[in-house]
Amino acid sequence: MSVVPRHPRFPMSELGEELEKMRKETDFVLEVPEASPVDHPAHYGGADSPYEAIKVIEAWDLGFCLGSAVKYMCRAGLKDPEKTIEDLEKARWYIDRHIKRLRGTL
Repeated sequence: MSVVPRHPRFPMSELGEELEKMRKETDFVLEVPEASPVDHPAHYGGADSPYEAIKVIEAWDLGFCLGSAVKYMCRAGLKDPEKTIEDLEKARWYIDRHIKRLRGTL
């Protein structure tokens, strides 16, 4: 399983460099489980990707609404190409909900 540095807004451009540094400093090799429809599905990035949706969501501590928005944006067009717009609308819905919570209007 890959490790994503924990930081609320870790720049994606620096992510690869940081992961490579961590890999070089590690004395052991982490085994990466094979992808499956349930465990590390390809439409969310797959187990071997440092950008797999769940890794980014957890590393950035995004919470439910923003995490769900990231999940739907990551899979848009990949899980079911016919539902690309629907996935993006779902992402927007979660972002709008988060904004309402921040404004105190939910």
